[in-house]
Amino acid sequence: MTMQSAQPALGIIADDFTGAVMVAGMLEGHGICCAVLFRPDGADGSFGAAALIAAARSRTVPLDAALAEIADWDLALTGAGCGRLAYKACASFDSTARGNIGPAADYLAERSGRRPVLMSAGFPRFGATVHQGYLFYRNRLVTDSIKRLDPLTPMEDPDLVRFLGRQTPHKVGLVGHLTLHQGRATAEAALARLAAEGAGHVLFDASDDDDVTVTADLAAALDLPVVASDPLIVGLAERLCPPRAVPLPAAPPSGPVAVLAGSTGPVVMGQLAALEHPVLTLDLLDPRPPRALVTEALDWAARQGGSFAISTATDAEGLARSQGALGASAAARRAEDLLAQVARGLQARGHRRFAVSGGETSGAVVAALGLAAARALPEGPLGLGECLADADGPVWLYLKPGKLGGADILLQAIRHGEGTQCG
Repeated sequence: MTMQSAQPALGIIADDFTGAVMVAGMLEGHGICCAVLFRPDGADGSFGAAALIAAARSRTVPLDAALAEIADWDLALTGAGCGRLAYKACASFDSTARGNIGPAADYLAERSGRRPVLMSAGFPRFGATVHQGYLFYRNRLVTDSIKRLDPLTPMEDPDLVRFLGRQTPHKVGLVGHLTLHQGRATAEAALARLAAEGAGHVLFDASDDDDVTVTADLAAALDLPVVASDPLIVGLAERLCPPRAVPLPAAPPSGPVAVLAGSTGPVVMGQLAALEHPVLTLDLLDPRPPRALVTEALDWAARQGGSFAISTATDAEGLARSQGALGASAAARRAEDLLAQVARGLQARGHRRFAVSGGETSGAVVAALGLAAARALPEGPLGLGECLADADGPVWLYLKPGKLGGADILLQAIRHGEGTQCG
């Protein structure tokens, strides 16, 4: 994909693919050209983007693998000329039991030689807020929300200062809403006090958008490492990256949409139930080898004559069975592998439009399609998550976090994707 040559002002390492595309879409909507990189070699060439966004898979992999991936992206983004780096976690700061967010923050601090690391979770627009250090999801403590049921990163502690403190040897401080409400000078003074007291990381509340605005002003001015969810990352980019108009790639491809749903839980089950198209569910406990399941799924898809969905989603009882037999991590990886192989097979048969539900599933599917980079589309009828890539021709993708979207979002993705225009 060809872009004008220019040095990017900011490199962002996102901990999953859906988050990378969502942030890029928000920035594109503000006139800031972004390149979403799916592989480190996607940074090669002359990208005219003001920001490069690395789509990593560091949220749920073992800690050593996460740090190795972050280091690889550091080399790629720095080599591409990024003046600053930031790490983007999801709004609810989902993390493995050992904790990947604290070590990511420590990595950025050590590479830059600067502390404290500025941290911010939440996404007020979507009902994720942090008040007095406590994380709320859709107006409930995260431990009372659907996030407690996540199969890989169940949120078991709403106190983010305590939660992050388990992931790093460095003290975690807090700048709360009442301090932020008094403005940047008061917040900066509080940050300086915490740093003097030995805080290696400082969490900022995100009770509302005003909290994020003050924090973004500080982050841009102080040149400290940033580990944060979408709003602060976007705010930082808006302050560092000049608007830059770069044309989008060629028109999106035509043809049916293949929905691939690997997330679990009631949200995605409801979204699949709302489809007016055929749905095939793959059983993770089917004793046949994966190749047989994939071949059967591809043959089924070939008979549909239009858009369709292939899913590994199941209800709570089915999830308990698969996790009991395979283990939580192995069950998730089997689902991702099956859908990735299906995606590769569909691509070989000419499919060029994919709507994917689930952050980890999105990463597996994009890797299977052999995509190196993409341009996100600004927020449109589907919200955020659309992008255009190239693999011997244009590929349209809609990458959606599993728990986001209304009941009809996958139906809308098919209707929108089947159209002749995107974005």
